[in-house]
Amino acid sequence: MQAPQLSEQELIRRDKLKQLLELGIDPYPAPLYPVNITASTIKLNYKGEENKADFAEVCLAGRIMGVRDMGKASFAVLQDSTGKIQLYVKRDEICPGEDKTLYDKVWKHLTDIGDIIGVKGFVFTTKTGETSVHVKELTFLTKSLKPLPVVKEKEGETFDAVTDLEFKYRQRYADLIINPQVKDVFIKRTTLINTIREYLNAQGAIEVDTPVLQSIPGGAAARPFITHHNALDIPFYLRIANELYLKRLIVGGFDWVYEFSRNFRNEGMDRTHNPEFTVLEWYTAYKDYYWMMEVTENLMEKIALALHGTTVVTVGDKQIDFKAPFKRVPIYDAIKDHTGIDVTEMDEEGLRNACKQLGIHVEASMGKGKLIDEIFGSKCEGNYTQPTFIIDYPVEMSPLTKKHRSKPGLVERFELMVNGKEIANAYSELNDPIDQRERFEEQLKLMARGDDEAMFIDHDFLRSLEYGMPPTSGIGIGIDRLCMLMTNQPSIQDVLLFPQMRPEGGQEA
Repeated sequence: MQAPQLSEQELIRRDKLKQLLELGIDPYPAPLYPVNITASTIKLNYKGEENKADFAEVCLAGRIMGVRDMGKASFAVLQDSTGKIQLYVKRDEICPGEDKTLYDKVWKHLTDIGDIIGVKGFVFTTKTGETSVHVKELTFLTKSLKPLPVVKEKEGETFDAVTDLEFKYRQRYADLIINPQVKDVFIKRTTLINTIREYLNAQGAIEVDTPVLQSIPGGAAARPFITHHNALDIPFYLRIANELYLKRLIVGGFDWVYEFSRNFRNEGMDRTHNPEFTVLEWYTAYKDYYWMMEVTENLMEKIALALHGTTVVTVGDKQIDFKAPFKRVPIYDAIKDHTGIDVTEMDEEGLRNACKQLGIHVEASMGKGKLIDEIFGSKCEGNYTQPTFIIDYPVEMSPLTKKHRSKPGLVERFELMVNGKEIANAYSELNDPIDQRERFEEQLKLMARGDDEAMFIDHDFLRSLEYGMPPTSGIGIGIDRLCMLMTNQPSIQDVLLFPQMRPEGGQEA
């Protein structure tokens, strides 16, 4: 991307920068500044005469978000990481001595909205009842060379409601400045992840790290990103899932392992898909998918309580209740309920006819599993608003899943649907190495038909199974989609600090 041409306002700010330097003022001084309080702490705790002695010497720093000039004095709005507070700046107090012109030169003419300053002083209450900081010393910390995109002021407060999504996602740093409430989403995201981590750690689970660069992209049906390892002179893939590595650890003797995994899938982008995303996966020895359903619904309930203090979460115009237990619906029953068609005994040709009857476009490369998945995704998935486990999938849809103990042709698998989208996918894991090899070979046949999401054969993983993996249950939870639900955000881009975007202007970056 070529450097953009400077606007008139940017040129003016650069000239102010030059003038500051000529006055001997460093606009980018050394980073140490003795902050001892924040805006929110002052506003929450200052009680006027009752405790003003505790606020007689405050030092805080932040960004100027508004200024009202009163001649020899000014009111300004300072925004730090916790919120905003009003400043009272008086010429005779920040420019003691002979040269009173510094106030006019620096504060009134060389300072801009967006500049970062440090102030020392005391807290007081104005005649209008506004808690403010009476500034006794002001220090320039950072000169802002680019004007904030839109800053409006009403009743002494700066505000803006940015609706330009291109701006919001591409310039998240600026979006966070002028819309600090956006930060709350990401604070809740951190709370969500920490709640899960604390829950799993308390159960005795071990957090691990597995490779992002993989010689074989395994653990899911997805199109991978391909790169090249120069030293080894072989292709590598960015991981699409960490499942097969975590199962290797179960083989090696760990009873319960988990990982918050950054995964990469070279697929489309929409409001619920981003090519780089976060998934939590965990695997537990000597457990099955029935146990996993109970743990999952209890964890979801715990997350809702941690973020909202209630199990009922507002999502758009809906109220979603994460109170356990959740409803359980077999996938064939779901399809019959929402299409009127019983696909239980259908072969591939019958499923293709069913898709045609339902107006669902399918590709020649799709096998039986993909066809059932298309029917469910197109006609059923969106109907499950309240948390619902869709269970007992056909074996063709689940190449890594143990066959059902009592239902031939099915596997012990569930997907958690909430607000019409999959949030989690879990199995009783397949630990029969011969059966697993046959399932992989079926995937190779699909790959030969042109299915670019079919799984590779991972011979090392098969070798690990031959040593013996205990009965195991595993799950993958989409952290980004879960965060969308729990923070009432309409798009996955709203819960990613820096979502992927095309290069600006359509040019190569």
